[in-house]
Amino acid sequence: MPLKHSVDPAPSASVATTERVFEIAVLPGDGIGPEVCAEALRVLCHLQPAMRGARLAFTEQPVGAAEYLRHGDPLPEAAFEACRRADAVLLGAMGLPSVRWPDGRELTPQIDLRERLDLYCGLRPVRLYHTNDSPLKNFHAGDLDLLLVRENTEGLFSTRHHGHSVNADRVCDLMTITRRGTERIARAAFRESRKRRGHVTLVDKANVMPSMVFFRQVFNDVAKEFPDVQADHVYVDAASLFLIKDPRRFDVLLTENLFGDILSDLIAALVGGMGMAPSADIGDECAVFQPSHGTAPDIAGKGIANPTAMILSAAMMLEWLAHPDTVAAAARIRRAVEQVYADPTLRTADLGGRLTTTQLTDKIIEQL
Repeated sequence: MPLKHSVDPAPSASVATTERVFEIAVLPGDGIGPEVCAEALRVLCHLQPAMRGARLAFTEQPVGAAEYLRHGDPLPEAAFEACRRADAVLLGAMGLPSVRWPDGRELTPQIDLRERLDLYCGLRPVRLYHTNDSPLKNFHAGDLDLLLVRENTEGLFSTRHHGHSVNADRVCDLMTITRRGTERIARAAFRESRKRRGHVTLVDKANVMPSMVFFRQVFNDVAKEFPDVQADHVYVDAASLFLIKDPRRFDVLLTENLFGDILSDLIAALVGGMGMAPSADIGDECAVFQPSHGTAPDIAGKGIANPTAMILSAAMMLEWLAHPDTVAAAARIRRAVEQVYADPTLRTADLGGRLTTTQLTDKIIEQL
Protein backbone atom coordinates (compact mmCIF):
# COMPACT_ATOMS: atom_id res chain seq x y z
CA MET A 1 0.00 0.00 0.00
CA PRO A 2 1.18 3.60 -0.40
CA LEU A 3 3.54 4.43 2.46
CA LYS A 4 3.53 7.71 4.34
CA HIS A 5 7.01 7.22 5.75
CA SER A 6 9.99 5.51 4.17
CA VAL A 7 11.48 2.49 5.91
CA ASP A 8 15.03 3.22 7.03
CA PRO A 9 17.60 0.45 7.34
CA ALA A 10 17.98 -1.00 10.81
CA PRO A 11 20.55 1.02 12.79
CA SER A 12 23.81 -0.62 13.78
CA ALA A 13 24.24 -1.73 17.37
CA SER A 14 26.63 1.15 18.02
CA VAL A 15 24.06 3.79 17.08
CA ALA A 16 21.43 4.76 19.63
CA THR A 17 17.90 4.62 18.32
CA THR A 18 15.32 7.36 18.83
CA GLU A 19 11.78 6.30 19.58
CA ARG A 20 9.29 7.44 16.96
CA VAL A 21 5.91 8.37 18.42
CA PHE A 22 2.91 7.88 16.12
CA GLU A 23 -0.26 9.77 17.01
CA ILE A 24 -3.30 7.61 16.32
CA ALA A 25 -6.80 9.10 16.32
CA VAL A 26 -9.26 6.43 17.48
CA LEU A 27 -12.88 6.73 16.33
CA PRO A 28 -14.86 3.87 17.94
CA GLY A 29 -18.16 5.05 16.43
CA ASP A 30 -21.49 3.25 16.75
CA GLY A 31 -23.01 -0.22 17.09
CA ILE A 32 -20.31 -2.88 17.23
CA GLY A 33 -17.67 -0.27 16.35
CA PRO A 34 -16.55 0.35 19.94
CA GLU A 35 -16.48 -3.40 20.66
CA VAL A 36 -14.23 -4.40 17.76
CA CYS A 37 -12.14 -1.26 18.11
CA ALA A 38 -11.38 -2.15 21.73
CA GLU A 39 -10.14 -5.59 20.63
CA ALA A 40 -7.82 -4.10 18.00
CA LEU A 41 -6.41 -1.75 20.64
CA ARG A 42 -5.78 -4.75 22.92
CA VAL A 43 -3.74 -6.39 20.18
CA LEU A 44 -1.79 -3.20 19.49
CA CYS A 45 -1.06 -2.66 23.17
CA HIS A 46 0.13 -6.26 23.47
CA LEU A 47 2.59 -5.65 20.63
CA GLN A 48 3.80 -2.31 21.94
CA PRO A 49 6.69 -3.62 24.12
CA ALA A 50 8.24 -5.35 21.10
CA MET A 51 8.17 -2.10 19.09
CA ARG A 52 11.22 -0.63 20.81
CA GLY A 53 11.76 2.09 18.24
CA ALA A 54 8.12 3.08 17.78
CA ARG A 55 5.33 4.00 20.16
CA LEU A 56 1.63 4.37 19.42
CA ALA A 57 -0.17 7.20 21.22
CA PHE A 58 -3.96 6.84 21.06
CA THR A 59 -6.48 9.67 21.35
CA GLU A 60 -10.19 8.82 21.20
CA GLN A 61 -12.55 11.15 19.32
CA PRO A 62 -16.38 11.27 19.56
CA VAL A 63 -17.95 10.73 16.14
CA GLY A 64 -20.92 8.98 14.56
CA ALA A 65 -24.66 8.70 15.06
CA ALA A 66 -24.46 8.86 18.84
CA GLU A 67 -22.50 12.11 18.62
CA TYR A 68 -25.08 13.45 16.16
CA LEU A 69 -27.87 12.69 18.63
CA ARG A 70 -25.92 14.38 21.43
CA HIS A 71 -24.72 17.52 19.66
CA GLY A 72 -26.14 17.58 16.12
CA ASP A 73 -22.92 16.81 14.23
CA PRO A 74 -21.62 13.27 13.49
CA LEU A 75 -18.16 14.61 12.67
CA PRO A 76 -17.34 17.57 14.96
CA GLU A 77 -14.70 19.94 13.66
CA ALA A 78 -12.41 19.19 16.60
CA ALA A 79 -12.55 15.47 15.79
CA PHE A 80 -11.89 16.15 12.12
CA GLU A 81 -8.86 18.30 12.95
CA ALA A 82 -7.55 15.57 15.23
CA CYS A 83 -7.82 13.11 12.33
CA ARG A 84 -6.11 15.52 9.96
CA ARG A 85 -3.18 16.03 12.33
CA ALA A 86 -2.80 12.38 13.33
CA ASP A 87 -0.31 9.99 11.76
CA ALA A 88 -3.20 7.58 11.18
CA VAL A 89 -6.86 7.07 12.07
CA LEU A 90 -8.30 3.84 13.45
CA LEU A 91 -12.06 3.69 12.95
CA GLY A 92 -14.56 1.13 14.27
CA ALA A 93 -17.78 1.77 12.35
CA MET A 94 -20.14 4.74 12.10
CA GLY A 95 -23.82 5.35 11.48
CA LEU A 96 -27.09 3.67 12.40
CA PRO A 97 -30.02 2.88 10.07
CA SER A 98 -32.43 4.56 12.48
CA VAL A 99 -30.50 7.84 12.64
CA ARG A 100 -30.81 9.89 9.45
CA TRP A 101 -30.53 13.38 8.05
CA PRO A 102 -33.82 15.24 7.54
CA ASP A 103 -33.78 14.30 3.82
CA GLY A 104 -33.78 10.58 4.69
CA ARG A 105 -30.12 9.72 4.01
CA GLU A 106 -28.12 7.80 6.59
CA LEU A 107 -25.27 9.59 8.33
CA THR A 108 -21.97 8.71 6.64
CA PRO A 109 -19.21 10.64 8.43
CA GLN A 110 -16.71 8.03 7.26
CA ILE A 111 -17.35 9.16 3.67
CA ASP A 112 -17.03 12.78 4.77
CA LEU A 113 -13.59 11.91 6.14
CA ARG A 114 -12.54 10.32 2.85
CA GLU A 115 -13.63 13.31 0.84
CA ARG A 116 -12.37 16.06 3.15
CA LEU A 117 -8.97 14.38 3.64
CA ASP A 118 -8.82 13.35 -0.03
CA LEU A 119 -8.40 9.67 0.81
CA TYR A 120 -8.77 8.64 -2.80
CA CYS A 121 -7.30 5.14 -2.55
CA GLY A 122 -9.57 2.54 -0.97
CA LEU A 123 -7.85 -0.80 -0.38
CA ARG A 124 -10.10 -3.80 0.34
CA PRO A 125 -8.04 -7.03 0.64
CA VAL A 126 -9.57 -10.44 1.30
CA ARG A 127 -7.88 -13.77 1.98
CA LEU A 128 -9.29 -17.22 2.65
CA TYR A 129 -7.82 -18.82 5.79
CA HIS A 130 -9.72 -22.11 5.82
CA THR A 131 -11.81 -24.04 3.31
CA ASN A 132 -14.76 -24.19 5.75
CA ASP A 133 -15.15 -20.42 5.70
CA SER A 134 -15.95 -20.06 1.99
CA PRO A 135 -19.34 -20.76 0.39
CA LEU A 136 -17.43 -21.89 -2.71
CA LYS A 137 -16.37 -25.49 -3.16
CA ASN A 138 -12.82 -26.79 -3.33
CA PHE A 139 -11.06 -23.62 -2.20
CA HIS A 140 -8.40 -23.91 0.46
CA ALA A 141 -6.34 -21.56 2.59
CA GLY A 142 -4.59 -19.04 0.37
CA ASP A 143 -6.53 -19.99 -2.79
CA LEU A 144 -8.57 -16.79 -2.58
CA ASP A 145 -6.34 -13.76 -2.20
CA LEU A 146 -7.77 -10.62 -3.82
CA LEU A 147 -7.30 -6.88 -3.48
CA LEU A 148 -10.01 -4.48 -4.57
CA VAL A 149 -8.77 -0.93 -5.16
CA ARG A 150 -11.64 1.52 -5.00
CA GLU A 151 -11.62 5.14 -6.16
CA ASN A 152 -12.99 6.89 -3.07
CA THR A 153 -13.71 10.51 -3.96
CA GLU A 154 -15.54 10.61 -7.31
CA GLY A 155 -17.81 8.29 -9.27
CA LEU A 156 -21.49 7.96 -8.56
CA PHE A 157 -21.06 9.30 -5.01
CA SER A 158 -20.01 12.73 -6.33
CA THR A 159 -23.43 14.39 -5.95
CA ARG A 160 -24.50 12.65 -2.76
CA HIS A 161 -24.93 15.98 -0.95
CA HIS A 162 -27.37 17.29 -3.54
CA GLY A 163 -30.72 17.34 -1.84
CA HIS A 164 -34.12 16.75 -3.37
CA SER A 165 -37.68 17.59 -2.57
CA VAL A 166 -39.82 14.81 -1.13
CA ASN A 167 -42.38 15.81 -3.76
CA ALA A 168 -39.95 15.63 -6.68
CA ASP A 169 -40.95 13.83 -9.88
CA ARG A 170 -37.34 13.23 -10.88
CA VAL A 171 -34.05 12.86 -9.03
CA CYS A 172 -30.67 12.45 -10.76
CA ASP A 173 -27.26 11.36 -9.49
CA LEU A 174 -24.15 12.33 -11.44
CA MET A 175 -21.24 10.02 -12.29
CA THR A 176 -18.05 12.09 -12.13
CA ILE A 177 -14.83 10.68 -13.57
CA THR A 178 -11.82 12.98 -13.89
CA ARG A 179 -8.50 12.37 -15.57
CA ARG A 180 -6.54 13.31 -12.44
CA GLY A 181 -8.67 11.10 -10.19
CA THR A 182 -8.43 8.13 -12.52
CA GLU A 183 -4.70 8.47 -13.12
CA ARG A 184 -3.82 8.50 -9.45
CA ILE A 185 -6.06 5.57 -8.48
CA ALA A 186 -4.86 3.56 -11.49
CA ARG A 187 -1.22 4.17 -10.56
CA ALA A 188 -2.01 3.08 -7.00
CA ALA A 189 -3.55 -0.16 -8.29
CA PHE A 190 -0.56 -0.91 -10.51
CA ARG A 191 1.87 -0.22 -7.66
CA GLU A 192 -0.10 -2.59 -5.41
CA SER A 193 -0.05 -5.28 -8.08
CA ARG A 194 3.74 -5.18 -8.18
CA LYS A 195 3.73 -6.37 -4.55
CA ARG A 196 1.39 -9.21 -5.44
CA ARG A 197 0.98 -11.21 -8.67
CA GLY A 198 1.37 -8.43 -11.22
CA HIS A 199 -2.16 -8.36 -12.64
CA VAL A 200 -4.70 -5.50 -12.59
CA THR A 201 -8.27 -5.85 -13.87
CA LEU A 202 -10.32 -2.70 -14.47
CA VAL A 203 -13.98 -3.28 -13.60
CA ASP A 204 -16.21 -0.87 -15.52
CA LYS A 205 -19.35 -0.52 -17.65
CA ALA A 206 -17.68 0.87 -20.75
CA ASN A 207 -20.15 -0.84 -23.09
CA VAL A 208 -22.91 1.52 -21.96
CA MET A 209 -21.69 4.57 -20.03
CA PRO A 210 -19.55 7.32 -21.63
CA SER A 211 -17.98 8.07 -18.25
CA MET A 212 -16.78 4.48 -18.07
CA VAL A 213 -15.37 4.67 -21.59
CA PHE A 214 -13.28 7.61 -20.38
CA PHE A 215 -12.34 5.70 -17.21
CA ARG A 216 -11.04 2.85 -19.38
CA GLN A 217 -9.16 5.17 -21.76
CA VAL A 218 -7.27 6.81 -18.90
CA PHE A 219 -6.58 3.41 -17.32
CA ASN A 220 -5.09 2.18 -20.60
CA ASP A 221 -2.84 5.25 -20.77
CA VAL A 222 -1.56 4.63 -17.24
CA ALA A 223 -1.04 0.93 -17.99
CA LYS A 224 1.69 1.91 -20.46
CA GLU A 225 3.73 3.19 -17.50
CA PHE A 226 3.74 -0.33 -16.02
CA PRO A 227 4.81 -2.70 -18.83
CA ASP A 228 5.72 -5.37 -16.26
CA VAL A 229 2.09 -5.62 -15.06
CA GLN A 230 -0.65 -7.48 -16.92
CA ALA A 231 -3.68 -5.23 -17.46
CA ASP A 232 -7.16 -6.17 -18.65
CA HIS A 233 -10.81 -5.13 -18.33
CA VAL A 234 -14.12 -6.72 -17.45
CA TYR A 235 -17.63 -5.31 -17.26
CA VAL A 236 -19.00 -5.10 -13.74
CA ASP A 237 -21.84 -7.55 -14.36
CA ALA A 238 -19.43 -10.12 -15.82
CA ALA A 239 -17.03 -9.50 -12.92
CA SER A 240 -19.79 -10.44 -10.49
CA LEU A 241 -20.25 -13.74 -12.32
CA PHE A 242 -16.52 -14.50 -12.61
CA LEU A 243 -15.93 -13.77 -8.92
CA ILE A 244 -18.29 -16.61 -8.10
CA LYS A 245 -17.27 -19.06 -10.83
CA ASP A 246 -13.54 -18.41 -11.12
CA PRO A 247 -12.23 -15.85 -8.59
CA ARG A 248 -8.63 -17.05 -9.00
CA ARG A 249 -8.49 -15.34 -12.38
CA PHE A 250 -8.22 -12.01 -10.51
CA ASP A 251 -5.46 -10.40 -8.47
CA VAL A 252 -6.08 -6.65 -8.14
CA LEU A 253 -9.47 -5.26 -9.16
CA LEU A 254 -9.74 -1.53 -9.84
CA THR A 255 -13.19 0.04 -9.57
CA GLU A 256 -15.16 3.25 -9.53
CA ASN A 257 -16.58 4.30 -6.16
CA LEU A 258 -20.03 2.67 -6.23
CA PHE A 259 -18.91 -0.50 -8.03
CA GLY A 260 -16.19 -0.88 -5.41
CA ASP A 261 -18.68 -0.42 -2.59
CA ILE A 262 -20.76 -3.29 -3.96
CA LEU A 263 -18.04 -5.70 -5.09
CA SER A 264 -16.06 -5.40 -1.86
CA ASP A 265 -19.01 -7.01 -0.06
CA LEU A 266 -19.13 -9.76 -2.65
CA ILE A 267 -15.45 -10.64 -2.31
CA ALA A 268 -15.76 -10.55 1.49
CA ALA A 269 -18.50 -13.19 1.22
CA LEU A 270 -16.06 -15.47 -0.64
CA VAL A 271 -13.81 -15.69 2.44
CA GLY A 272 -16.41 -15.82 5.21
CA GLY A 273 -18.16 -12.47 5.32
CA MET A 274 -17.69 -8.88 6.38
CA GLY A 275 -16.09 -9.85 9.67
CA MET A 276 -13.06 -11.03 7.67
CA ALA A 277 -12.68 -7.93 5.46
CA PRO A 278 -10.31 -5.13 6.53
CA SER A 279 -9.86 -1.89 4.62
CA ALA A 280 -7.79 1.26 4.32
CA ASP A 281 -8.66 4.65 2.87
CA ILE A 282 -5.40 6.31 1.91
CA GLY A 283 -4.42 9.73 0.63
CA ASP A 284 -1.08 11.37 0.02
CA GLU A 285 -0.79 12.51 3.65
CA CYS A 286 -3.55 10.91 5.74
CA ALA A 287 -5.09 7.46 6.06
CA VAL A 288 -8.05 5.85 7.82
CA PHE A 289 -8.14 2.15 8.68
CA GLN A 290 -11.41 0.40 9.40
CA PRO A 291 -13.24 -2.90 8.88
CA SER A 292 -15.35 -3.04 5.73
CA HIS A 293 -18.41 -3.96 7.76
CA GLY A 294 -20.99 -1.57 9.19
CA THR A 295 -22.22 -1.00 12.71
CA ALA A 296 -24.45 -4.14 12.88
CA PRO A 297 -26.83 -2.71 15.53
CA ASP A 298 -28.70 -6.01 15.70
CA ILE A 299 -25.76 -7.65 17.49
CA ALA A 300 -24.29 -4.61 19.23
CA GLY A 301 -23.68 -5.18 22.92
CA LYS A 302 -23.95 -8.97 22.68
CA GLY A 303 -20.22 -9.58 22.60
CA ILE A 304 -20.38 -11.81 19.53
CA ALA A 305 -19.08 -9.51 16.77
CA ASN A 306 -16.12 -10.80 14.79
CA PRO A 307 -13.11 -8.54 15.53
CA THR A 308 -10.89 -10.02 12.80
CA ALA A 309 -11.54 -7.34 10.16
CA MET A 310 -10.80 -4.62 12.71
CA ILE A 311 -7.59 -6.34 13.86
CA LEU A 312 -6.43 -6.84 10.27
CA SER A 313 -7.22 -3.18 9.57
CA ALA A 314 -4.92 -2.30 12.47
CA ALA A 315 -2.24 -4.43 10.80
CA MET A 316 -2.72 -2.45 7.58
CA MET A 317 -2.23 0.72 9.63
CA LEU A 318 1.01 -0.57 11.12
CA GLU A 319 2.31 -1.46 7.67
CA TRP A 320 1.39 1.96 6.29
CA LEU A 321 3.24 3.75 9.10
CA ALA A 322 6.32 2.08 7.57
CA HIS A 323 8.58 2.09 10.61
CA PRO A 324 10.59 -1.16 10.72
CA ASP A 325 9.02 -2.06 14.07
CA THR A 326 5.44 -1.37 12.95
CA VAL A 327 5.95 -3.29 9.71
CA ALA A 328 7.24 -6.27 11.70
CA ALA A 329 4.28 -6.01 14.08
CA ALA A 330 1.86 -6.02 11.13
CA ALA A 331 3.39 -9.24 9.86
CA ARG A 332 3.05 -10.78 13.33
CA ILE A 333 -0.67 -9.94 13.43
CA ARG A 334 -1.28 -11.53 10.05
CA ARG A 335 0.60 -14.68 11.04
CA ALA A 336 -1.35 -14.90 14.29
CA VAL A 337 -4.70 -14.57 12.50
CA GLU A 338 -3.66 -17.23 10.00
CA GLN A 339 -2.63 -19.57 12.82
CA VAL A 340 -5.90 -19.10 14.72
CA TYR A 341 -8.07 -19.64 11.64
CA ALA A 342 -6.18 -22.80 10.74
CA ASP A 343 -8.26 -24.39 13.53
CA PRO A 344 -11.86 -24.54 12.22
CA THR A 345 -13.27 -24.71 15.76
CA LEU A 346 -12.06 -21.20 16.61
CA ARG A 347 -14.80 -19.00 15.19
CA THR A 348 -17.30 -16.34 16.23
CA ALA A 349 -21.02 -16.72 15.53
CA ASP A 350 -20.89 -15.21 12.02
CA LEU A 351 -18.76 -18.18 10.94
CA GLY A 352 -20.76 -20.77 12.84
CA GLY A 353 -18.63 -20.76 15.99
CA ARG A 354 -19.22 -20.03 19.64
CA LEU A 355 -16.33 -17.76 20.61
CA THR A 356 -17.13 -14.30 21.89
CA THR A 357 -15.49 -11.18 20.48
CA THR A 358 -13.04 -11.12 23.38
CA GLN A 359 -12.30 -14.85 23.27
CA LEU A 360 -11.30 -14.74 19.60
CA THR A 361 -8.99 -11.83 20.30
CA ASP A 362 -7.53 -13.79 23.22
CA LYS A 363 -6.69 -16.60 20.79
CA ILE A 364 -4.96 -14.17 18.42
CA ILE A 365 -2.96 -12.65 21.27
CA GLU A 366 -1.93 -16.13 22.40
CA GLN A 367 -0.42 -16.70 18.96
CA LEU A 368 1.41 -13.37 19.17
